[in-house]
Formats: sequence, structure tokens, C-alpha cells
Amino acid sequence: MSASSPPAPAEDHAPWWKDLTPYHWFVFSMASLAWLFDCLDQQLFILARNFAMQSLLPPGMDPGKYGTYATAIFVAGWATGGLIFGAMGDRIGRAKTLTLTVLLYSLFTGLSALSQGWIDFAIYRFITGLGVGGVFGLAVALIADGLPDRSRAGALGTLQALSAVGNITAGLISMWVGGMVAAKTIPPDWSWKIMFMIGALPAFLCVFLQMRLKEPEKWVKAREAGRISGVKFGSYMSLFGDKRWRGPAIWGMILSISGVIGLWGIGFFSPELVGPVIENSLRAQNLPPEEIAGAKARWIGINSIVQNLGAFVGMLLMSQLAQRAGRKKAFAVAFILALLATVGFFQFFNGKSDIWMSAVMGGCQLALFAGFAIYLPELFPTRLRSTGTSFCYNVGRFVAAFGILQTASIKTWASAGANTPVEKIDAFRDAATYMSAIFLLGLIALFFLPETKGRPMPEDVEPVK
Repeated sequence: MSASSPPAPAEDHAPWWKDLTPYHWFVFSMASLAWLFDCLDQQLFILARNFAMQSLLPPGMDPGKYGTYATAIFVAGWATGGLIFGAMGDRIGRAKTLTLTVLLYSLFTGLSALSQGWIDFAIYRFITGLGVGGVFGLAVALIADGLPDRSRAGALGTLQALSAVGNITAGLISMWVGGMVAAKTIPPDWSWKIMFMIGALPAFLCVFLQMRLKEPEKWVKAREAGRISGVKFGSYMSLFGDKRWRGPAIWGMILSISGVIGLWGIGFFSPELVGPVIENSLRAQNLPPEEIAGAKARWIGINSIVQNLGAFVGMLLMSQLAQRAGRKKAFAVAFILALLATVGFFQFFNGKSDIWMSAVMGGCQLALFAGFAIYLPELFPTRLRSTGTSFCYNVGRFVAAFGILQTASIKTWASAGANTPVEKIDAFRDAATYMSAIFLLGLIALFFLPETKGRPMPEDVEPVK
């Protein structure tokens, strides 16, 4: 932190939105919508990937295995885009770069619907990931720099909570498409195409971003001061060359790795458990294949909605806990609960009556991400805020991509001796349980990170008056 930081302001218990002007609300809305639609596209991919693989792969190739590969490629693109666009946001501006990333992920989500095989599908998913990866750090930096300081934590926690609305919308879309498949309105091979086409709609948001969204005054002044002093903006050499920012960057990355792998390597594979469990129960009723396919898609959508309803509540609670108890205490509670809830879901989910477990797991896992939105920008100065936040949040996704592949490897290894559908499900339960130990890594990282509750944002460049 800056050595000359002023004393912390007195605690204000008024609602975070009390002092927002109409333009503040516009900034918050645009940043939140960019992230909401980003999460919509992420979730549509999660819900559609198995159907896409079944359609694109030739007979004899495992859709689940290649769906895992596609997920790892998407997450690797996410990490790459986060690094590129995070630095670009500090250099040329948050608003300009945010517009570019939204356009990128929207267009290539739509192009995914036109895939002719697994290879071009994977390429589209990687490029989609580039855009998706840039949004979080840019949206967070835009709010952190553009809203009053007393509103920052509440606004950022709410931004992350609203991401669940995008995820829930994706679940509703999945249910609607599943209903059309069950009613034979569309063939099963069209279901994933329709979902990806819908995911392209956020491109229209770019128009509004370009029309009125301006760069935060705090960033504009700091950028001008940086030009005069020669200090670098959006520089990874600067991020790691100064010990004030190097430690938070490394340990913030490790903190994020724990949550990212827990969610993308485990939690977002809940459809791989829910789908087969529901399918087995429907087969026992001797239903026709088309009806089973539609019902399976519908219940996967229900699971997504329930999981993200829990996430919405969990992220709002995490936001409150972080503001009252402190960032580190809130994270410690959330990591422990995420571990317990994830193990509980994958070991004990056995059918429709257990769908509430998905809400608990979603609430505990996604609560961590509200913490990331609040905490990460508080570790870095204006000139490195988007860069540092994106680095911490996204570099872990390279590790997460490997973790996703390892989940598939563990699942394959564990199910090698499984001969029945039930045995294969049990093997997947065990693989997810083993992977859940990753949440303990987050607890370790907390010991090396500062508490930022009540402290001013760090700065190392005096703005031009």
C-alpha cells in the first residue's frame, strides 16, 4: 500500500447506493450488464456443450471427454484474454476496452452455433474465451474508479451477484429449448445451436457502451499524471517489479486459483452428475428416447437455475460479511463452506428431491467470487488496477484448464473398472470429491494477504489537479 495513505474514513452504515448520481447508476448498469451477459454466455456453453459434442462428433467418440476438452480450451482462452485486455484497460481506458470484449464474446458465441465439427467449435470457444476473460477486470475497475469510495464494495458485490441472473437466464433458455425438443418442435441437434445464437444478442450492448460511457475521471487524471512522470500503465513488468504490488499479485492469484478451479473444475460439472442420475430414473420408467432427452435437458436447466439462485443469495451475503467482518474473515468462512457443500453435493445427490443441494453448493462456491470482485481491486493502484485484478482472477484459469483436464483424467481412471451406469456415476462422485481439496489452497493464501477493510485504495501516482 502507499506509504502516505490517509487514515481510514469513518464507517458509514447508509446504503451503498445512497450517493449515486444518475451517471453513476449508468456506469454501474453498463458494467453489470456486460458481466451479466458474459456469465449468460458462459452458462449457455456449460448447458449446451454435451449436446453440441453429441452432434459434432462422429460415432465412437466420447462426447463427455471432448466436452471436457472444449471446456479447458474455453477457460484457457478466458485466461489469455484476461491478461491481454486487463493490461489494455489500464493503458487505453476501461470503457473502450470493455466495449471490445463484449463484442468479441458475443460474435463468437453466435459463430459457435455454425460449427461443423469439433475443431472449429473449439476455435470459436477459445476466441469467445478471449472476450469473456477481459470483462471481469474491466467492469470491476470501471466501478472501482467511477463510483464514490463508500459505494465501491457494495456495488462490486452486487455486480457479482447479478451475474447469477445471467446464469439463471441461461437455465431458463435451456428449459425452453428442452421443452421444444420434448414436444418435437425442433430436432435434438438444433437445441445447442439455438442456445448459442441467443448468446450472441449481447452484442447490441456495445452500442450503449459506445454512446455514453466515459472513462472514469480518476483514471483520466492518473493517466495524465503518468504521461508527465513517465510511469507505466498496464505493465506486467511494473506489476512485478515493485514489491508493493508483486506480493498481492502472486497471493491474489493463488487465492483466485482456489475458487476458479473449485467452480470450473468441479461445481460447473454438476450437470455431469444431475443429467445421468435423472436419465437413469427416467429409463426405469420405460419412457421413449425423445421424452428422456427433453426431460434430461429440462432438469439440467432446473439444476442451473437452482444452483444460481443459491449463488445470488450467497454472493449478497458474502458482500455483507466482507464489509462487516473484513475481507479475510469472510473469505475464510466462504472457503470452508465451499469445501463442505461441494463434497456434500457430489456424494449425496440422488435425484429430483435433492436438487436443493445445488443451491447450497452454488451459494457457497460463488460467494467467493463476490469476494474477488470486492477485494482484488483494493490491492492495486489505478495505473495497475485492471491489470492486477485481471491477472489474479484470470491466470488461475490456466491452472483451472489443467484442473478440468485432470478431472476428466481422474474420472476416466476411477471409472476404468466401472461396468454399470451407477458405478460410473459413483466414480465421478469420488473424482469431484478428491478435487474439492483445492478450496484449502485459498485458506493458505489468506495468511499472506493484507486486510483492506476500511483502508483507502492504494495509489503510487499523484493525479493532476
